[in-house]
Amino acid sequence: MTQVQNISTGRRKTSVARVRLVPGKGDITINKRSIDDYFGLETLKYIVRQPLVLTETESKYDVLVNVRGGGFTGQAGAIRQAITRALIRIDAELRPKLKQAGFVTRDPRMKERKKYGLKAARRAPQFSKR
Repeated sequence: MTQVQNISTGRRKTSVARVRLVPGKGDITINKRSIDDYFGLETLKYIVRQPLVLTETESKYDVLVNVRGGGFTGQAGAIRQAITRALIRIDAELRPKLKQAGFVTRDPRMKERKKYGLKAARRAPQFSKR
């Protein structure tokens, strides 16, 4: 028996999340661990659940996530975008609601590279008159 799966990808900074939405009772599994074990902060758990709460599909789907790269905040943002894309693939009528909330658009902000002659991306060496 094959299950209907909706696979989608989300990105944020250097994090990449691959999400499968499977009909179920609302469990979220990230890298084979429950969301409570994976994310310590409640704000990160809230970010991941936002698209499901907004579309009122929390208890309809089990979310299976494979995420790599970046830190926890970037990973949470990548998972949110992947869940959003999967929900839109299931039901295109959810797109305006998700778009208005700002979940569809990829956040383009990345870490700026360090430039030569500087101590960091924009931090110059300390000025000394003498």
